[in-house]
Amino acid sequence: MKQLLPALAVLAATFPALAEEITYAKHIRPVWEDQCERCHGSSAPVYEAFMADPKKYEADDKGPRMDTYESLVFFVKDPKEAGALMRRLDDGTNTKDGQPGNMYRHLGRSDKRKANQLLFKQWIGEDAWITKKAEDITPDDLKKVKAAP
Repeated sequence: MKQLLPALAVLAATFPALAEEITYAKHIRPVWEDQCERCHGSSAPVYEAFMADPKKYEADDKGPRMDTYESLVFFVKDPKEAGALMRRLDDGTNTKDGQPGNMYRHLGRSDKRKANQLLFKQWIGEDAWITKKAEDITPDDLKKVKAAP
């Protein structure tokens, strides 16, 4: 038992180093470039322009611009659109009706889609993956968001 305790202490001290932090730059950006850039890249309208006439842009297969860390995080935790990214990328397991979000299918095919969604969940934080509307998200909910740059 005396030998086991020091071994457990060393293991506990090194455990956080074993789990890699999911970051925008290293993990999310490549998925975004592969799966989202076509509709949400630099040719997409900024949020305010999109909201002024969403049907116009949707007809052109464009959504609001999300081509930077800041513009993507806006759809995670800004009071205007908090939770929008999670609602749209959810697979349906976190919704009342069990329906996936309208952008879930764009995360890839089959296993790739699930893996990409898991990356987004890990980046935002499993506890912060909230599919509530922005007005229903609390400051405590937003404190759970990780979303490392």
